[in-house]
Order: sequence, then structure tokens, then C-alpha cells
Amino acid sequence: MTQPCPDPVRLSRRDPERNMARFYTISFQPTLFGEVTMVRNWGRIGTAGQILMETYQTVADSTAAAEALERVKRRRGYLSLAER
Repeated sequence: MTQPCPDPVRLSRRDPERNMARFYTISFQPTLFGEVTMVRNWGRIGTAGQILMETYQTVADSTAAAEALERVKRRRGYLSLAER
């Protein structure tokens, strides 16, 4: 039995003085072959942004990669909607 995919992570960073309004989203999609694709979407708020997809063998691998990315983004000042 496969594990369920983790919930998406939605972060944003706003700095009106620097005219900065950015978003960063990490979500997960299962593949037909039992793997997990991590979908990263980022850009300026109000735009479609850019998308990058990376496929991992297991849910644990994709979760570990997502947690590392989230740590980096939080160090750079990104916050979740609940933290705003």
C-alpha cells in the first residue's frame, strides 16, 4: 500500500519598501508508477510564476527534499499564511 502524499506548503514574502511580493508553493502528485512528483511553483504574487517538477522514488524522499526547501525559504523570510 502506498503512503498518501503530504499536504501542500504555501509560503509568501512581502516587503512593501522593496516592492516585493513573492509566493512559493510545494505540492505533491503521485505518478502512475508508484513514485511521487514534487511540484514547485514560485514567482511574484498575481502571476502564474514558474514551475519545476522533480520525481522521487518514495514519499519519504520527496518529503525530505520539501522540508529542506522549506527551511531555506523560511531563512530567507518566507512565512505561511497562518503566520501572517
